[in-house]
Amino acid sequence: MTDSPVLRLVDTAFTHPGGAGVEGLRLDIAPGEAVALIGPNGAGKSTLLKGILGLVPRTAGTIEIGGVPGDAQAHARHGIVSFLPQSADLDPDFPISLEQVVMQGRYRGLGLFRWPGRADRAAVRHVLESVGLESLGARPFGELSGGQRQRGLLARALASEPRLLLLDEPFNGLDQPNREALVDTIRSLKRDGVAVLVSTHDLELARLVCDSVVLVNRTQVSCGPVDEVLTLGNIQECFEGVEVEIDEHTLVVPGHEGH
Repeated sequence: MTDSPVLRLVDTAFTHPGGAGVEGLRLDIAPGEAVALIGPNGAGKSTLLKGILGLVPRTAGTIEIGGVPGDAQAHARHGIVSFLPQSADLDPDFPISLEQVVMQGRYRGLGLFRWPGRADRAAVRHVLESVGLESLGARPFGELSGGQRQRGLLARALASEPRLLLLDEPFNGLDQPNREALVDTIRSLKRDGVAVLVSTHDLELARLVCDSVVLVNRTQVSCGPVDEVLTLGNIQECFEGVEVEIDEHTLVVPGHEGH
C-alpha cells in the first residue's frame, strides 16, 4: 500500500459565490484510512465535500487528488472519487430495479455508445454483495426499505471502483441493522485500500469505524487521530451551545467558562 495520500488539502478554502464556505483546511487521507468529518449543522461539511468534487470553488490553498495538484484535479477525479449525498435525486417510484440503479455507477467508465459488458455486470454483483443486497438485485428500487435504498445508492457509488469515497451523513435515519451493515462496508473498504471521508454527527460511530477526525465549524478546529481530537475542549469549541449525538443520546454541549 502506498504512503502517498489519496486526498491532500493544505490551507484550503471552499467558498460559495454567495460567500458562505469553510476555510483553513489541512488534511491528508491515506489509502485504507477512514476520516470522520464532524461539526454542527451549517458548519461547512457538505461544502467541503462538494469542494473536493469541484462543485464549490476553491478560493484559497491547494488540493491534490490522487497525487495530481491544483487545476488538474478534474482529470484526477475521473474514476478516483465517488460521492454518496445526503439525499439522492432518484425517485423511488421510478420503475427501475436495484441492479439497474447500481449499474449507473459504471456509466462514467463506459464511454459514449457502449453497453455494459460482462465486467460491468460482475462489478455490480460484487458491490451488491459487499453491501449485503446480493439477493435483491432484481427487486424494484421503490420496494426496498429506506435503509436498503441507502445501501443500494452506496453500492452505486462503489460501482465505479473509487479510490476515495465521500459520504455525507450516511447514517441518518438508518435502523440498527442497516447502521451495522454500513459500518461493516466501511471496514471492508478500508481493508481494500479505499480512502473514506464520512460526514457524521455521531461521535460514537466515528470512534467505531474511523481512524482520524477533522472537526470543522466554518474553519478547521482540529484534525488528527480520533482519541486526540475528540476531547471535551475541542468538542466545546466546535459545538458550543448546539446539539451533538453521543452514544445515541442527544446532548447540548456547554460553552467555555467566561463566555
